[in-house]
Amino acid sequence: MTQRARIGMDGPEPGSPVIDAGAELDPVHPQKPPKSVRAPRARGLTTAEVAKRVARGEVNDVPVRSSRSTVDIVRANVFTRFNAIIGVLWMIMLFVAPFQDSLFGYVIIANTGIGIIQELRAKKTLDGLALIGEVRPTVRRDGTAAEIPTSEIVLGDLVELGPGDKVVVDGEVAEADSLEIDESLLTGEADPVIKHTGDPVMSGSFVVAGSGAFTVTKVGREAYAAQLAEEASRFTLVHSELRSGISTILKYVTWMMIPTAIGLIISQLVVKDNNFKDSVARTVGGIVPMIPEGLVLLTSVAFAIGVIRLGRKQCLVQELPAIEGLARVDVVCLDKTGTLTEGGMDVTELRPLAGADESYVRKVLGALGESDPRPNASLQAIIDTYPDSEDWRCTESLPFSSARKYSGASFSEGNGESSTWLLGAPDVLLPQDDAALAEIERLNEQGLRVLLLARAAVELDAPTVAAGARPAALVVLEQRLRPDAADTLRYFDEQNVNAKVISGDNAVSVGAVAGKLGLPGAQNTVDARQLPTEHAPMAESLDAHSVFGRVTPQQKRDMVGALQSRGHTVAMTGDGVNDVLALKDADIGVSMGSGSEASRAVAQIVLLNNSFATLPSVVAEGRRVIGNITRVATLFLTKTVYSVLLAILVVCWQVEYPFLPRHLTLLSTLTIGVPAFFLALAPNKERAKPQFVHRVMRYAIPAGVIAAVTTFGTYLLARSYYSGPGSLDAETSAATLTLFLVSMWVLAIIARPYTWWRVCLVAAMGAGFLVVLIVPWLQDFFALKLVGLALPWTAVAIAAAGAVLLEIAWRWVDQRFGGVAADDSHPGRAV
Repeated sequence: MTQRARIGMDGPEPGSPVIDAGAELDPVHPQKPPKSVRAPRARGLTTAEVAKRVARGEVNDVPVRSSRSTVDIVRANVFTRFNAIIGVLWMIMLFVAPFQDSLFGYVIIANTGIGIIQELRAKKTLDGLALIGEVRPTVRRDGTAAEIPTSEIVLGDLVELGPGDKVVVDGEVAEADSLEIDESLLTGEADPVIKHTGDPVMSGSFVVAGSGAFTVTKVGREAYAAQLAEEASRFTLVHSELRSGISTILKYVTWMMIPTAIGLIISQLVVKDNNFKDSVARTVGGIVPMIPEGLVLLTSVAFAIGVIRLGRKQCLVQELPAIEGLARVDVVCLDKTGTLTEGGMDVTELRPLAGADESYVRKVLGALGESDPRPNASLQAIIDTYPDSEDWRCTESLPFSSARKYSGASFSEGNGESSTWLLGAPDVLLPQDDAALAEIERLNEQGLRVLLLARAAVELDAPTVAAGARPAALVVLEQRLRPDAADTLRYFDEQNVNAKVISGDNAVSVGAVAGKLGLPGAQNTVDARQLPTEHAPMAESLDAHSVFGRVTPQQKRDMVGALQSRGHTVAMTGDGVNDVLALKDADIGVSMGSGSEASRAVAQIVLLNNSFATLPSVVAEGRRVIGNITRVATLFLTKTVYSVLLAILVVCWQVEYPFLPRHLTLLSTLTIGVPAFFLALAPNKERAKPQFVHRVMRYAIPAGVIAAVTTFGTYLLARSYYSGPGSLDAETSAATLTLFLVSMWVLAIIARPYTWWRVCLVAAMGAGFLVVLIVPWLQDFFALKLVGLALPWTAVAIAAAGAVLLEIAWRWVDQRFGGVAADDSHPGRAV
């Protein structure tokens, strides 16, 4: 049962449209469209009227932004919880300790600056691409139609509509030529709504068939979907599993840090009777490394650089988590037309049927082409091949619909005769036993698209207009394959991403095109009209097959839902209005830049260069971000774990904290900060897995525990070995050596598998520490000087034992959590 929205001129309150039941629709022959009325075109507003409305502020001034403002970026990077904590500790250190013990504050300033600069670069890229991909509606003023930015529409403007156009503001229909609008994104009603003159249209809906124009009745924030549209286009990380996982980790770190820090403060400042300034410095040295401050920075920088890289390839990321989301995809649904094939087609053959006169058929095709002001790719090919006959006049038209699979028109032929013609899918217009279907099947097997021209036996507005239509000719169209489609499909296959071709075209023809591109399973094509309607059996068929033809727009949506019900993460690519519902429901929607306004509006990723080959780059960026952030998060959280545990051990043993801030700054820089920056930006091809927090903590906790225990063990041995003045410095140096070597082994494990640059990276960090140990002024600057031979070599031996324990722990985690270990994207195996 179709429901049709009956909404007053003031529009509904958002989220609460009033719905009336409409007329019953036949599933194959939808609600009878209204007859075309060729009324004189309205001229729209004059230039003077537009100027008056602009002066009164009646302009569509919704500030739709593709990215956060500069102020928002600066605020988000500067005013954070951890920056506040570190900032306070830094100010304390500036007053009570030497300069080198406050280095951590300058590192935070540099990190914050890098984060701001990278996000501003990403903002510039996004804003530039958003202008290229911006929806520009056609507005009629002074009798002339022109495309203008959405923000320049004024109250009372006359906006033209055609198939695939998005309704950008609220209005009232002024002209309707078989106009059908899909309001499902607003009301949830799947069937398109027939619009007549005087009917309301709501922003956020889109045209599926026919054409027309509407007068704008609401602009700016008053429009029905204005707020939703503004929010959807913002630079946001809200729904990122990666960011939410990091937020969860930081929440737990905060709760662990507070009691531990309080205990450390009491232990160092109250219980121990040491030099006050030295006690303060060691207390701060214990608190600062608990904070994984660089993790948030590197995540933001990794995303921002991903946006910039993709922007260079003309890929607009409308919702930033889409970079991450596409990396998690294991099924990608592809529309054939416009994705695997180029938008244009060529007429290769005209085959008259049943003795039809070819010259007469050519006239009919020319007239049909002229009858549609917004032709699709198939009809455009016919228009280019068969010119219009001037003595034929269209009296009524039926626009093409993906649900009907045909279009039609009635003509006055100039000689007093009248006729009604249909053009569309042969297997829909012909009975199943028609002899012509066998020949059509042979053409489809060659990957050709075949349309049937048939003369209707009844009026065009009859509900059963296709019944009894007499075939007159077959129009054979050749589709142009995208030269990059085969390589892209091969890439998905190599990456264990299942490609499903779902098209409204003939199933055999779709299978032939997929076969030419080397898609596995292309020979077992399924006609979607035979698919079950329930999700469970439909999902079974989708898992078993790869190519589906004669799929309706609603079926595309159902197929996405069925795949999701089986636990799949689904991406949908498409460019037409028939793809909009599926694009909206998919986990990731990808639209071509040349696609319809509606498809671009709902997609999270828009390929502005219309190149299907850009998709692997998007997948690669997402996998790089997720895999590498998982990798470096293990580094940062290992530091947090050993810092918290060392503080607890110090409190329990009632000893001085072994490190000053300068020691932890040096260790953090060499074992985490510098290598994490390079590792976070390295290529990573493995598909991302869920449970980010669990996957990271399974490695960080044992690594942190081993680092803390071995370091504290060395420290206690040193305390019993050294005595007299300067003993604390010697004890600190020995503990620092053990902690550095164990942390370096963690880095060495995480950097696997080794490439030349990773080996060089690890070696350079080790060399940097060695330089500090042997250069006298650096020894003094960092207060690091190894005393004697026995204890330093003991520290090395303890670190070696720690390295063995790390290897055992890593392998145990692999065996204990097989699902994680089997995935090469975990920290020890990421590519």
